[in-house]
Amino acid sequence: MVVDNTVPRLDLSLVALFAGWAMTDEVQRRLAADGFDGLRFNDGVVIQHVLAGPLSITALAERMGVTQQAASKAVADLERRGVLVRKPSPDDARIKLLHLTEHGDAAVRATRVHRAALDAELAEEFGAGRVAEAHALLTAVLGRLNADDPIRHRRVRPPT
Repeated sequence: MVVDNTVPRLDLSLVALFAGWAMTDEVQRRLAADGFDGLRFNDGVVIQHVLAGPLSITALAERMGVTQQAASKAVADLERRGVLVRKPSPDDARIKLLHLTEHGDAAVRATRVHRAALDAELAEEFGAGRVAEAHALLTAVLGRLNADDPIRHRRVRPPT
């Protein structure tokens, strides 16, 4: 059996997934051009939790739904690359809280700028109305599939 896997023949879930991947790849290329070439998409899974405020590795592991060992490994990697730093808690010096470094903050700002620029470019090329309709449709799909809460609480993970 031959499968026609050309883009027009893909179902909506794959088109949405691949479009998201392609847009993320483009943002990654732009970040690399800005000097943030060490960042990876999966780094954002950790960074999104630290953005909400300093937290311990224990709290990070809980929020991410992973073991402390897995969270510690991810944090150590981000520390080594200068994105995160551990600082003593003001309430208990035995507890270390995760903070974004200046480099980490700059990477978050650059990512936001590049995502907004890409959205604007797509609106210019395909029309703001079409891009808004695509956004509205995908937002409605997320709501229909009860993905609002995990997104709101930064608990989005790839399907198992």
